[in-house]
Formats: sequence, structure tokens, C-alpha cells
Amino acid sequence: MLDIVQIAVMSDNYIYLLHDHATGLTAVVDPAVEAPVVDELMSRGWQLDFILNTHHHGDHVGANMALKAKYGCTIVGPKADERRIPGIDIALSDGETFTFGDHIADVYDVPGHTLGHCAYHFKTASALFCGDALFALGCGRMFEGNPAQMLNSLDKMAALPADTRIYCAHEYTLSNGKFALSIDPDNQALIKRMETITALRNAGTATVPSLMGDELATNPFLRTNDPILAANIGLNGADRVVIFAKTRSLKDTFRG
Repeated sequence: MLDIVQIAVMSDNYIYLLHDHATGLTAVVDPAVEAPVVDELMSRGWQLDFILNTHHHGDHVGANMALKAKYGCTIVGPKADERRIPGIDIALSDGETFTFGDHIADVYDVPGHTLGHCAYHFKTASALFCGDALFALGCGRMFEGNPAQMLNSLDKMAALPADTRIYCAHEYTLSNGKFALSIDPDNQALIKRMETITALRNAGTATVPSLMGDELATNPFLRTNDPILAANIGLNGADRVVIFAKTRSLKDTFRG
């Protein structure tokens, strides 16, 4: 059994604690800040053995060195960006695996948001930790990569089973959904999902994790092969990379 504890920090970040019952090992994914992680560990009587980083941005690695100094934990991150991951001990590339107690994570390189971004898929737990590569109803801005890279990264994740839970690193779902509706207004699955999301946010409840099956039906960045969506943005019959690039550009300037 893999326990997953979600910690909301800062304005919209999520940090995740992973705990393997069989071995007692504990990991943290993308620790932006130290204190909430330490508080949660203490409340559960857990020690910290690993840090899993998805990419180098400060709101994902900000507590790396403080936590390493306190617990002596091992820091794991993407080989493609190891020089920008503070304190990294284990650098992993696409197709490699990371063993965490009784669980094995498949590692995917998912560049686009940054050039050295990775994601961790724990198949037996049906859990994907994808940082800022994929969001509920969205995807990360392309700060360093290009549309072809980002689309390829999204395709890798979209190929995972429909029951995969997507543990992304930010609570952006409501604003992402408003954009999705602006270019896909007749999508009944999206309309229904947004009703649920709005109710959750009004109650102060997280919308993350989401399910891959729901993303495939409603996330415009995973639906670049849908002719209706393509037509809605004036690109009927266009190449998928072109459709993705236009969709991302529209989202970047959306003020809904």
C-alpha cells in the first residue's frame, strides 16, 4: 500500500508525501517550502528518506537543501536538468525506474514547461506525479520548450491507463476549465465536470488529483486530434502540433 498525502502550500501549490507501508520509507514530491512538510511528517511519525523533484523551479525545489540537512534524505530528479536540481543525488532519464520500497516508478522525460522536466508513474498505485507538465484541464506554460516537445510529452502521459490519478503541482483547475469552455462550449462532459469543479472550489476543496480518463474527455491540450475543437479555433484539418501551439497561445492570453 502506498499512502499519498497532499499538502497545500503557498497560494496554489501542492506537495505530496508518499509512504510505503511495507518498508516504512517516506518520500516528498516537489517540496516548495520546508515547514509544512516537517509538520506533516512529525504528525504522522514519519522520517523523510527521499525527495522526488520533477523540475528545477523554485516552487518545486525550494526546500530541498533544508530537508536534506534535517533528514539526510536522498534527492532524485531528472538527468536532463541535474545541474539545476539543488542537492541531487540520483539523476534519472526517460525509461529508467526508481524503486521506492515495494513500489516502482517509471520515469518519463516530459520537457516543454522546462527542458529538464520529468514525471513519475507508480503503476501499482495508479498514480502519476507530473509537476507542471500536465494539469487538471490544462498543461504547463512553455517557458523553455517548444510545442512539438510539449505535445510529445503530453502524448506520453495520455497513453497511461484511464484510471491513473494525476497528482499535478498546482490548483489551477477552475481557471483552466473556464478557458476550456471558451473553445469547447458544447462538450457535455466538460460542462458537467465544471459544475463539479465549481462546487468543490466554492467549498474550499481540492480538485486534484484528477483521472486521466476525465482529462482525455475534457482537457483541450490532450484533444488536439478532435476535429470539433480544431474547427472551433479555426484550424480544421491542421497538424496536431499547430493545433496545440494555437491552443496554448490562446490560453496564455486568456482573461476569462
